[in-house]
Amino acid sequence: MIKMGIIGFGFMGHEHANMLATLPEIALRAVCDVVPDQLVDAPEGVETYLSADELLAKADVDTVILSIPNDIHLEMVEKAAKAGKNILLEKPAAMNVDQFDKMVEIVKSAGVHMTVHQQRRWDVDYATMKEVLAQGLVGKPYLVKSQLYGFNGNMHDWHIYPEKGGGMLYDWGVHLIDQIIWMTDERPVSVYADMKNVINANVDDYFKIIFEYASGLTAEIELGTYYLTPKRAWFIGGTTGSAVIDGTFRAQGNTEGQIVRTRHLLESVPGRLTMTSAGPTRSFGEPEPGLLYTEPLPDVHTVHRDFFVHYIAAREGREPDAVTLEQVRYILTVMEAVRQSAATHQAVQL
Repeated sequence: MIKMGIIGFGFMGHEHANMLATLPEIALRAVCDVVPDQLVDAPEGVETYLSADELLAKADVDTVILSIPNDIHLEMVEKAAKAGKNILLEKPAAMNVDQFDKMVEIVKSAGVHMTVHQQRRWDVDYATMKEVLAQGLVGKPYLVKSQLYGFNGNMHDWHIYPEKGGGMLYDWGVHLIDQIIWMTDERPVSVYADMKNVINANVDDYFKIIFEYASGLTAEIELGTYYLTPKRAWFIGGTTGSAVIDGTFRAQGNTEGQIVRTRHLLESVPGRLTMTSAGPTRSFGEPEPGLLYTEPLPDVHTVHRDFFVHYIAAREGREPDAVTLEQVRYILTVMEAVRQSAATHQAVQL
C-alpha cells in the first residue's frame, strides 16, 4: 500500500485526490495547502496541514505528490527527499535543466523514488495517432501536426508570473512536446519556434514549434489560447494516406477522425488541360465521386488513470517507470531550445 500525501491542494491537488480514490493500492493520508479555504473540502478522514514542513514531519505518508507552483519544485523536492519521501512531481518538473539535474542528484543521494506526472501520454487522441504511426497505416509519414486552440486567453492565478514558471509553454507546451517526441523512435535534429504574448503582457499565450527529423519527417505543434475557435486536432500525412482527428477539446482527448485514402493518383498528362469547378487545377479542384474513401482509426482505449496504474506497477517492481527521469530531462532540454529559437528567430540544432 502506498501511503500518499498531497502538497498543494489547489485544482490539480483536488484532481489527484479524486483519482487516488479510484485506486485501492494507494491510501491518501494527508493534504497540505497554504490557503486554508483550499482544505475545507478535503476527503473525510484525510489529515490537513497548512505547512508542507509539518506534513512531512508528522503525516504517516511514504510518498508525496508535489502539486505546487513551478518555481518552488526544487525547494520542495529537496525537503521531501530529506524527509525520506518518494516523490510524484507535477509537470513541468523544473524551470530548467540545471534545476532538474540538481533534483535528480538530491533524490539519488537520498535514495528515494521520483517520477513526473506526464499523464497526457495516455490521452486517447494522442495514443490513437501514435498507433497509426506504429502500424504504418499511412505509409511513410512526412508530417505530424498537433493543434490546440482555446477561447479564454487570459492566464490565471500564479500562471501570469514568468518568475513562477507561468505561460503556456510551461503549462501545456511540456505536454504537447512530450507527446510529439515519444510518438516515434526517432528524435528530431532541429527545432524552430515562434512564441507570442497576444493578450497576456508577461507570459506566452501562443506558440508554434516545428521539429525536423533526419528521415524527412516534420512535426508541428501549434497552441493558441485566444483563437476563439476551440479545437483539438491532429493530422498525419503519409505516402499512402492521411490520418485526421478534428474536434473540440476534451480533457482526455477525442477520436473524431478517420484515415483518408485515394483510389488513384492523377496520371501524367502533359499538354492537356483539366477543368474543374475550381478552374484549371489538378491538385485543388473537386475530387471525382468515389476518388477519396475513408477507413476508421485504430480502436485505442486509454485514460489518464492508466498513468497511476503503471506508476503502481513500477513502485511494486513489476515494470520500469513509464516516465523516466532521462525522458523528462530530454523534454526540458527541448523546451530550452524552443525558447532559444523563439528569442533568436533561428532554428536550433538538437
